[in-house]
Amino acid sequence: MNTPLILDYEHIFLQAPVGMCVTQNRIISDANEAVAKMFGYARGDLIGKSLLVLYPTPDEFERTGARIVPIMNAKGRYSDERIMKRASNELFWVHVAGRSLVPNDPHAAGIWTFEDLSAKRPVTAELTPREREIAALLVEGKTSKLIARQIGLSPRTVEMHRAKLMRKFSAATSSELVHRLVGVTH
Repeated sequence: MNTPLILDYEHIFLQAPVGMCVTQNRIISDANEAVAKMFGYARGDLIGKSLLVLYPTPDEFERTGARIVPIMNAKGRYSDERIMKRASNELFWVHVAGRSLVPNDPHAAGIWTFEDLSAKRPVTAELTPREREIAALLVEGKTSKLIARQIGLSPRTVEMHRAKLMRKFSAATSSELVHRLVGVTH
């Protein structure tokens, strides 16, 4: 006869094969070993720290936090792919998904998962914070008009940044740019 398995959720969280953290007001309340290893920190060094330490710049931290709020309020969850920063200052692509634990107050408490995409999608060009933000939205399949509306820029300004990205990635078309951003080569 099989003995019933007693589930120890703390152990499961700590040993999960995907990076996970619990946040309160954008401060890391707990983090598992996978997220600590992914970002190059000791687990204890992340607990009590602002999520800011995982972002390339304070501005990207603030803009991402603002972008998340209306989506989390509407859906209760959020996901995207973005460039983040390891403790070594190396930039890398990450798939981030989260769920609010407090309805209509997305930053009050949440659970977040992180998947390192660097093996499939290396950061191959030096990008400005705004270019990183626009690149992430282009990868999601958004048009320049949608990106402009979402981040509060004019479509013309978004087009200017897209043109700079195309030059940096030696892409002749928008489709080729997206393929290069996601690490697909022809």
